[in-house]
Amino acid sequence: MNSDAIVSDPAILGGKPCLRGTRISVEFILELLASGASRDEILTAYPQVTAPLLSAALAYAAQSLKNDVVWDVKIPA
Repeated sequence: MNSDAIVSDPAILGGKPCLRGTRISVEFILELLASGASRDEILTAYPQVTAPLLSAALAYAAQSLKNDVVWDVKIPA
């Protein structure tokens, strides 16, 4: 993963991780993909997004979730 491709600046989108040189967040990229957009459709619709930036966004999202732990805690009524 290109660690320079994803930046977080409190002055841009409230500090959400974004693709360098854009105001496009990693979250937005994931939302596009989840809604059925293909990589090619994203690259065509958003010319400021390059293939390496798109790959970096996906790698960033995967790495961010890698060490998440989910606890299924039952609270007695």
